[in-house]
Amino acid sequence: MILRKRFSDVVSRQLDLFVEVEGDGLLAEVRKRKASYDRADRDDAEEAYGDYVDAVDAVRDALEEMRDRFAKTLADDALEEYEAAFDRAAQKRWRWLG
Repeated sequence: MILRKRFSDVVSRQLDLFVEVEGDGLLAEVRKRKASYDRADRDDAEEAYGDYVDAVDAVRDALEEMRDRFAKTLADDALEEYEAAFDRAAQKRWRWLG
């Protein structure tokens, strides 16, 4: 349990920063695209879903960039643990990433 929490504070701060920086950008785009998909009629649903998935992928890519930039500063023995903690926390915060 102690090892699991080793990166919890830094990951939490990183995700908070991501919200601060991307709240009106990438994260807002996901919300917008999800709402469009939810309102889409049958004929437009497939395209709206594709737009939603593209927005989710953009968030996932940005989070991976953030994670990987920080991971470069870690020793090899901590890298895997940090990446797992980051991914777990991001998926817990944004279930649609899973």
